[in-house]
Amino acid sequence: MNQLKLGLPKGSLQSATIELFRKSGWKISGMDRSYFPSIDDATLRCSVVRAQEMSRYVESGSLDAGITGKDWIEENDSQVEVIAELVYAKASFKPVRWVLAVPQDSLVKKIEDLKGKKIATEMVNFTRRLFSKRNIPVDVEFSWGATEAKAAEGLVDAIVEVTETGSTIRAHGLRIIADLLESSPQLIANKEAWKDAWKREKIEQIRMMLQGALAAENKVGIKLNVSQDDLDKVVALIPSITAPTIANLYQSSALHGVKWFSVESVIAEDVVRDLIPKLIQDGAVGIIEYPLNKVI
Repeated sequence: MNQLKLGLPKGSLQSATIELFRKSGWKISGMDRSYFPSIDDATLRCSVVRAQEMSRYVESGSLDAGITGKDWIEENDSQVEVIAELVYAKASFKPVRWVLAVPQDSLVKKIEDLKGKKIATEMVNFTRRLFSKRNIPVDVEFSWGATEAKAAEGLVDAIVEVTETGSTIRAHGLRIIADLLESSPQLIANKEAWKDAWKREKIEQIRMMLQGALAAENKVGIKLNVSQDDLDKVVALIPSITAPTIANLYQSSALHGVKWFSVESVIAEDVVRDLIPKLIQDGAVGIIEYPLNKVI
């Protein structure tokens, strides 16, 4: 039996990845207890790998595909196929920024001012390449953690660190002098695996289902009934991906003396609270709101 070796990220992306696969149609269990969690698909073999290392294992062929951040692909300078960007509405799947920051009282105003200075970061290779391309000699050292504190305490002159809003950077008395890289989770594949017809089809299936689940995030389905007299008013209120689906209700004219229709659409969840009262006011009845797993 054909089997695809799939890497799942350990750490900050872990719980969001399990939930995303659940919505996509796969149930993963035991990820918090084993490096080889079970999945309800015999054609998949899962391995848990730190996001920082994922692209190396995919590039080498130890894994056929995996999920990791764009930042770690850049850090490892990995030659892999990027199949899809997975931007999730939940915090753990939001894009993040890698920034260059210095203490508030530092005389450094721009990147060039760091010539001959010391920089701490987890993204050592990326940072060295960035400064090398600009012909700015710097001393880049690996940081095992608490990177902001090292700059705040004067142990280093600057840091390259990841942030979403910059609030943690500022809370440590630092200021950002440059945005270096925006990163989001990526579905990646080994180049040879991508050339294999069966593996490519399986990876494409995973991509389609994951993106379908992402597209459904923060959206709901809505269904309602409305008479022909009020149909145009109600339809005009309803946003949709293309246009609402409208169908005749069976024998509605014979039963009520006027045609009735069923109207169905997919809309943003935060719109519903304001939309439903307006729909009722304009003649809609039997309104049903339901959650979505995928929109494809």
